[in-house]
Amino acid sequence: MDFIVLTKVGGFFLWRWLVEILGLIMEVLFRFTNMFGIMNIGLCILLFTVVSKTILLPLSIKQQKSSKLINVMQPELQAIQKKYKGKTDNESAMKMNVETRAVYEKYGTSMTGGCLPMLIQLPIMFGLYQIIYKIPAYVSSVRHYFDLVTAKLPADYMSNPVFQSLGESVTLQNKDFSNMNVVIDMLYRLTDKQWNQLIGAFPDIANVVTESGENVVQGIIRMQQFLGMNISYTPLNIITGYFSEGNGTILTVITAAMIPILSGLFQWYSTKLITVNQPAQNSDDPSANMMKSMNITMPLMSVVFCFTFPLVIGIYWVASSLYQVVQQIGMNAYLSKVDVDEMIRKNVEKANKKRAKKGLQPTKVSTITQNLQKMQEAEAKEQAKMSEKIERSRKIVEESTKYYNQDAKPGSLASKVNMVQKYNEKHNKK
Repeated sequence: MDFIVLTKVGGFFLWRWLVEILGLIMEVLFRFTNMFGIMNIGLCILLFTVVSKTILLPLSIKQQKSSKLINVMQPELQAIQKKYKGKTDNESAMKMNVETRAVYEKYGTSMTGGCLPMLIQLPIMFGLYQIIYKIPAYVSSVRHYFDLVTAKLPADYMSNPVFQSLGESVTLQNKDFSNMNVVIDMLYRLTDKQWNQLIGAFPDIANVVTESGENVVQGIIRMQQFLGMNISYTPLNIITGYFSEGNGTILTVITAAMIPILSGLFQWYSTKLITVNQPAQNSDDPSANMMKSMNITMPLMSVVFCFTFPLVIGIYWVASSLYQVVQQIGMNAYLSKVDVDEMIRKNVEKANKKRAKKGLQPTKVSTITQNLQKMQEAEAKEQAKMSEKIERSRKIVEESTKYYNQDAKPGSLASKVNMVQKYNEKHNKK
């Protein structure tokens, strides 16, 4: 059961600050559940998912409103792409960019408007994973239990063969076990069986209790139990352990198998619900076809990965995807009632305030109907010009043919001789 566990995340101070805040939220949840006599990592991750997703809800709404607006803009954007299709020179590229920006400006949005909420959400999502991977590093209520254990380790604990074996069984980026943070990283990954091995090597650990009189090791094992399974195990460990060693029950095997499957199903369905509000894709567009494939392959990949990741990750994925499904159903109902014309008007007003600060002229608010009508009128004028040009060419050819075929049967040898003769006469007169 190899798994990388690290101490607190390093890097840029803003990144560390963000993860610390998320860790503080998890700490509050642990203290809250402890008020009711419950301290369970799996339960707190479920609550953590609800809280974090709720915090990100305004960004999700903004992003999907932008997608709905782009869906309205799509005919004009596609018309511009069609206009410059096959033109690779710099001048055409610049014109295409200017016209595209003009369309976005007309609707009071920007080319990066839909990406910004997603870019804000990404570091928060990665921060959530840091917390889930390293609960003791960020949640003092949990770390306290492990500190009581490490305090009872003898001075020569690193030379103990059992400790060395347990240290080798867990993949750590840092294996300096003189650092107690690294020791706690290792202890957090131990299974029930490995805890028994540790107690056998260091009997004093078995007698460690908290201030309330609770046995520390039993408390740690209890915190890591969820639906009758240790969250440090992988679903694959539980399934193979049942069939090879008779560990657990058939119910735990079914539950362990259902977690990755539910994770994939909920992810697939939530993605399907999200695409309702996204711009319609051209079936001939390779990127659109690639996106459709990814919407299927990514949930399948998550199922495979989830079987080999600790249950704590699977629990988060299932909870996150299920929350996303429920949230998306409500969001779709809300977005279906949104007046896009009113949204455009508000967007343009905000854009005009920014333009006024830059000393630029305000853009005019126009409705979808007006925009589409203008686009259709422009297309009709273009088609009328093309039809007029074709008609003129047709008349010129018709008059020329009639002139050269006169006094002779069309298509006959005489008409061809006559055609040459009249051509010469016509040019001699000049």
